[in-house]
Amino acid sequence: MNTRHPFSLPRRRFVQGLALGAAGLGMGLSPRQLLATQGHTGAPILEGDTFHLTLGGADVNITGKSRPATTINGGIPGPTLRWREGDTATLKVTNLLPETSSIHWHGLLLPFQMDGVPGLSFDGIQPGETFTYQFPLVQSGTYWYHSHSGFQEQTGIYGAIIIDPKTPDPEPFDREQVVMLSDWSDEDPQHIYATLKKLSHYYNFNERTVFDTLRDFREKGVMKTLKDRHMWNRMRMSDRDLADVTGYTYTYLMNGQSPNGNWTCQFNPGERIKLRLINASAMTFFDIRIPGLDMKVVAMDGQPVKPVDFHEVRLGVAETLDVIVAPKNDRAYTLFAQSIDRSGFARGTLTPDPAMTAAVPEMDEPPLLGHTEMGMGAMAGMDHSMMNHGGMDMSGMDHSTMNHDMPNMEHGNNAVPFAVDPANPDLSPRDSATEHLASEHSPEVDMRAMAPGEMLADPGIGLRDRKWKVLTYADMETLGGPPDSLHPDREIVLHLTGNMSRYMWSFNGTPFADATPLELYHHERVRITLVNDTMMTHPIHLHGLWSDLELGNGKLLRKHTITVKPGEKLSYLVRADALGRWAYHCHLLYHMAAGMFREVRVVKNKGDMDAMPMMNHHQHGEGA
Repeated sequence: MNTRHPFSLPRRRFVQGLALGAAGLGMGLSPRQLLATQGHTGAPILEGDTFHLTLGGADVNITGKSRPATTINGGIPGPTLRWREGDTATLKVTNLLPETSSIHWHGLLLPFQMDGVPGLSFDGIQPGETFTYQFPLVQSGTYWYHSHSGFQEQTGIYGAIIIDPKTPDPEPFDREQVVMLSDWSDEDPQHIYATLKKLSHYYNFNERTVFDTLRDFREKGVMKTLKDRHMWNRMRMSDRDLADVTGYTYTYLMNGQSPNGNWTCQFNPGERIKLRLINASAMTFFDIRIPGLDMKVVAMDGQPVKPVDFHEVRLGVAETLDVIVAPKNDRAYTLFAQSIDRSGFARGTLTPDPAMTAAVPEMDEPPLLGHTEMGMGAMAGMDHSMMNHGGMDMSGMDHSTMNHDMPNMEHGNNAVPFAVDPANPDLSPRDSATEHLASEHSPEVDMRAMAPGEMLADPGIGLRDRKWKVLTYADMETLGGPPDSLHPDREIVLHLTGNMSRYMWSFNGTPFADATPLELYHHERVRITLVNDTMMTHPIHLHGLWSDLELGNGKLLRKHTITVKPGEKLSYLVRADALGRWAYHCHLLYHMAAGMFREVRVVKNKGDMDAMPMMNHHQHGEGA
């Protein structure tokens, strides 16, 4: 993939392009008049079935400095779009930016030509042009939209979608509010990406110090500490590498407001409030809680789930979560969302009186990565000093003594074997999650998990020792039972791979620029097993098709984005019921740009893929 944004412009030309684009469309707006708006109560709401959206640019002041941003209808976030299930949505999107742009409707089922991915579903929206999206609304729930061009999502092109259901909501509420979380940097995202490619840990300020080592000497002993340090040094990794981009450069926003801005939602005691939580960040996992107030989950990724009470949740990038809260007391509550690496937080206030506020919790100490995140959770009792940690290959071990049983993969007679296709090895079966293709033994892969574990009930690093209930995938189940068959026609195993020091990311060790599309056949049911060989958490998003996460015991959780923890293996079922070319990628913006992206083609018959026009990999550009 081309690692340089093909439409990058110096700031002066960027602003000039805005002015020229606006004047050319008869609007006569100057850059100063295009100053982005940030409403204290959130983005404006547009309702109906026909919408006009304008992609432009403006200077914004979020941190005390005026910086260029990309906007939708002049605001960050863009307007909340409210639709009705069963209607047909028509959206006329005008591009005033001096670069090709796009809008992707995240999680929506629609014709692939309307999906909004330049190079796959259409050519993108050229400067000064208007593109009309039109598609039926066949679902309901909380979703969001964002640019799929360059790094425009990072600089402001994103907004919320609410689709009201045809039938009454199974969980009634008195008030609702979109809570959109995002991350903002005053840095040009091109500079952030270039910095990560040169020095992947540049933004990590939680690295170990000599004082940490002295403390470990006291608590663990000298020999154990030296063994641990030797292991991490051999792997050229850090046990504090929780996030690539951190609060060192990011300001975390809630509905466009910084923590100092204190976004506020007013309520009347006794009301049931639906909070539509959306993680619209480019790179940040948020741990969300409301001290003193219980939450009840009622939907995830737009799909209703059996209600579960909880106190905290880690919301992955691009995921959405609907929760009900019922504050009975005449007091304020802080809605607190800290980043996974504890380098910053977003916050807002739920209050019966705008004059009332609540204390903001202290951030937790940054957690440390361990054997679980190294993909050795099942081997924690072994003497790791005898292992070859160079690249985590450990090829000297006797693997015949290892337990390779994979409950997530072995489903009795449900698994349908199929022949190895030399032209498309990604579609070949594997005997276990520890079996690696030749492409996974390359300089682009610096780690391979030896014993990946099933971790759906694991709340994740930094949340395992909570004294309160942390919501996990294992706690949820799609309301009404399995929405589709539990029996796949065939299986695909994909490993999430990378080289952290070189900042290279991929599926099966093959970056997007060198990969062939994955081919699915129309109407077939496919089980996809993901194995995370890296020590980073990855939110994996398949466009255009539902991903039914297998929870065991015949239970499924219907999602559009699935978060895979370090060292984790999980499986989900996909019904290939929408013909076309679909994007499939990690939703961490810079991971996608660095190669963790695939094209999925749903075709009527085997071989039809060859008749479809091949995508120009460099045409796609970077984006999420």
